[in-house]
Amino acid sequence: MNLKTHYENLYDKSIERILSDNYEIDHLINSPLDSRFGITLLIRPSTSIKNEIQKFLNILKRIDPNQYYYENSDIHITVMSIISCYNGFKLEQIDITKYIEIIRESLLNMSNLDIEFKGVTASPSCLMIQGFMSNDSLNELRDQLRDRFKNSNLEQSIDKRYAIQTAHATVVRFKEKLNQKSKFLEVLEKYRTHTFGTFQVKTMELVYNDWYQRDEFVEKLSEFTIKNE
Repeated sequence: MNLKTHYENLYDKSIERILSDNYEIDHLINSPLDSRFGITLLIRPSTSIKNEIQKFLNILKRIDPNQYYYENSDIHITVMSIISCYNGFKLEQIDITKYIEIIRESLLNMSNLDIEFKGVTASPSCLMIQGFMSNDSLNELRDQLRDRFKNSNLEQSIDKRYAIQTAHATVVRFKEKLNQKSKFLEVLEKYRTHTFGTFQVKTMELVYNDWYQRDEFVEKLSEFTIKNE
């Protein structure tokens, strides 16, 4: 996959939908009835990059404070959604030690990985920071995880929604109609190629999480150190 082309195509199609008011508003963000939970392997960007992202978000907040903006504690890159969030999922249903074991085995040959956050893209429901990987090691890891989990008898829903191949971070979700759409989109255009920074992946986390990866609902299950050489 050519990531640059993928992000560009996603942006162009999504902006068309936003311009025609055909974007998706998430009505569950503030709902106390939302009980969708799952488990995810993720990467957290460096603090300096997250702070740079907040500068971008602060500009958008001044234009439209009514959207859902991610806090630093919640910004992440999904390595693999192992059990995609669904209503009523509880940790007691699974033996988490077996999941940790498969992930640890899959990470044994993980090589050095840098991720550059450069530019923004969009979907019909959210805004994302574009992540570019320095090599194929992340997708090689994903392939190992797919093979190992699908050959196990553990509950999993890998690739159920889509086969993840990017390294993006979702930072805004639309929770209400955009009030100042043209100004909002002007900022996006300005940040299309903005460099937020590059970081080396040193750890990954396995977490029990809600749909939005909100810190108050996330429980860290294990942390894995990447042996950078």
